[in-house]
Amino acid sequence: MIGAIILGLVAGFIGKFLMPGDDPGGFFATIGIGLVGAVVGWLIFTGLLGIGDTDIFDLGGLVSAIIGVMIVLGIYRVVVGQRTAH
Repeated sequence: MIGAIILGLVAGFIGKFLMPGDDPGGFFATIGIGLVGAVVGWLIFTGLLGIGDTDIFDLGGLVSAIIGVMIVLGIYRVVVGQRTAH
């Protein structure tokens, strides 16, 4: 469990670094997006595609978590952007 949280934190910060921008929510939103993104990445790559394994922390898990974070961050920006535009 602790390994998954650390993986989510690291993936959140790397994903935010790769997709810079002014997102509302700050530090805690980045943590939440990192955790959700790590789960999304795991579901896509390990659950659906059968790529990777179920180890607590490995390089493949980090890469899939970063991709998951970028997907979640993109969706978050679209949803929050629509709310603030109205």
